[in-house]
This record gives sequence, structure tokens and C-alpha cells, in this order.
Amino acid sequence: MDSISQNSLLLIVIIMLWVLPWKIYAVWTAARRGERQWFIFLILVNTLSILDIFYIFCIAKKTWADIHAVFNKKL
Repeated sequence: MDSISQNSLLLIVIIMLWVLPWKIYAVWTAARRGERQWFIFLILVNTLSILDIFYIFCIAKKTWADIHAVFNKKL
């Protein structure tokens, strides 16, 4: 692995270590407080990437063709 890949992997691990406990705690807190709507909202937004999808299609105005082109691009 080159140094860029190692740095990228390290950054991803650091981000995951930061984000995951916050997500778990937020969902756990909503469940313990009996806040069913928040629990469902947090699970759906985190699991189904709803906010990401909203941004891509509604804010950035991308199409399925744009997304397909990015993922099929030869590196």
C-alpha cells in the first residue's frame, strides 16, 4: 500500500471511531426515553443514507446517469 492509501485508511478508521459511538448513543438514548419517532428517524437516516440521497438528488441535482458514470469510471 502506498502512503496515500495508508493515510486514507487511517483517516477512515479515525472518522469511524468518532462517528459510531455518537450514532449508537443517540439511538440508544431515543430508545431509552421512549421517543419512538426519533428512534425510527435516527435508524433510517443512518442506515438508509436518506440525508445523503436527499443531498445528491435534491440539492446537487444529480441524475442516475451521473451516478452511474462515476461508479463505472475506470481509474
